Formats: sequence, C-alpha cells, structure tokens
Amino acid sequence: MKSVLRLALLTLSLVPLFTVSSAFADGCYSCGGGSSPNCKDYCRYSGSDTFAARKSCEKQGCKVSGTASCPTSGNSKVCMAPASHSPTTVATLLQCVAPRS
Repeated sequence: MKSVLRLALLTLSLVPLFTVSSAFADGCYSCGGGSSPNCKDYCRYSGSDTFAARKSCEKQGCKVSGTASCPTSGNSKVCMAPASHSPTTVATLLQCVAPRS
C-alpha cells in the first residue's frame, strides 16, 4: 500500500514536467490625453501586441498612444484589458497506475 501511495505522489509531482502550454508575457499600452480616469496612464494586456488587445484596451477607456513596458511603481493608473481567449493547445501526460494485487 505504501509503495502505491509513493508511486502516486511521484506521478503527481512529475505532471508539471509533461505539461505543455504557451506562456505569454504581459505588455502595456501607454494611454494618452482624453483617456478615462481608470486608464489614465497605462493599459495592461495579456499575450502579444495584437489588434484585438489594442481594441480591448480602447474599450476600457484608454486612448492608445503607443506601447510601453508595464510600470512597477504604485503611483501609475493601470487598467487591465480582459484576457483574449485564443485557441491554445494544452497537453498533459498522466500515468494511471493500477494497484497490484
């Protein structure tokens, strides 16, 4: 019984090694004059700089004036564009172990 438990724990600990997913870095658009108070300085988006990400930030009230690195200081107003749902393939390899009798 202990060996089955150990094998199950080992299998679960190895799952992240066999998981494939796309990792995207967040980016920011600088918001120009006339932007909403919520998006006064920057609008953060997930993934790549795309037309959809830009439009999503504009819907939040950001008048996009260019791209920028996202600020790390706490005194900037940063709004967040909703994450776009792009088709992403996620594969996971799981090993099922039947207990030996």
